[in-house]
Amino acid sequence: MHIVVLAGGIGGARFLLGVRAWARRSEAAGTPTTVTAVVNVGDDVTMHGLRICPDLDSVMYTLGGGADTARGWGQVGETWVVKEQLAEYGAEPTWFGLGDKDIATHLVRTRMLDAGYPLSAVTEALCARWRPGVRLLPASDDRVETHVVVDVEGRTRAIHFQEWWVRYRAALPARRFVFVGAEAAKPGAGVLDALAEADVVLIAPSNPVVSVAPVLGVPGLRDAVATGAAPVVGVSPIIGGSPVRGMADACLAAVDVECSAAGVARLYGARSAGGVLDGWLVDVADEAAVADLPDGLRVRATPLWMTDEDATAGMVAAALHLAGVAHDRA
Repeated sequence: MHIVVLAGGIGGARFLLGVRAWARRSEAAGTPTTVTAVVNVGDDVTMHGLRICPDLDSVMYTLGGGADTARGWGQVGETWVVKEQLAEYGAEPTWFGLGDKDIATHLVRTRMLDAGYPLSAVTEALCARWRPGVRLLPASDDRVETHVVVDVEGRTRAIHFQEWWVRYRAALPARRFVFVGAEAAKPGAGVLDALAEADVVLIAPSNPVVSVAPVLGVPGLRDAVATGAAPVVGVSPIIGGSPVRGMADACLAAVDVECSAAGVARLYGARSAGGVLDGWLVDVADEAAVADLPDGLRVRATPLWMTDEDATAGMVAAALHLAGVAHDRA
């Protein structure tokens, strides 16, 4: 079995822990299973001359056992000497903190990119150290960045998503999101092949606007998901009208989508009606609220709180059953 997951952010990283756990159980039960994660690159940014890929790194650190689970991002046991020294110099931006361990990752990535290696090859090289047990593919090797159109100091301008998210904590109302470079981008190396070979495609409970939409916004990628042979099941990032994590409510408001499991399902849409979903997994708290979703979209309710790896693997099993590809013995 080949599982492909579209993912981004901490929610996507934690979901992939459950996918990997399910895959290992399937292997032990006699079904060879591989997992490929197609990861958002819209959050990527250059700071202090270093190329930073927050979502790829979050997935890599989490699956590699080096993530700071208490803080929710970066590496465990991080120190901040370089950040403090940059502040002494007055080097901007001061609102984005690079940990000393994290800088090593960005240095290696930036040197390889400057030498002409594509991001997919760089990611593979970095994963040789972290051994995530899942194949990580950037959604695109091209430069795609999410920018946010906001009103700042009396004028309308576009700022990088990281500035809106980290510096302003999404407090500035977003007029719209722009995926800069997406129109000219191509799917990353191996992405279309992975989707063509997939037995099932899962959309992680990641932010639908700034984690999943930039992935689907790469030309050719959405079509590959929507027209592929593999069933597509999404997992709701909203439980009881609130985001599982982060500020997805602010992002959904900017695109006039209700912050609910039903609202996100309609945003993705059923494949039978030109969308990307065959199935939609929601929390038991939202079972009644999704009763009126469009025909052609299969819905199942199961506990969606990712309290630990076993609970998350149970979510994955429910998603695969909904897709019609799960093996009961796994």
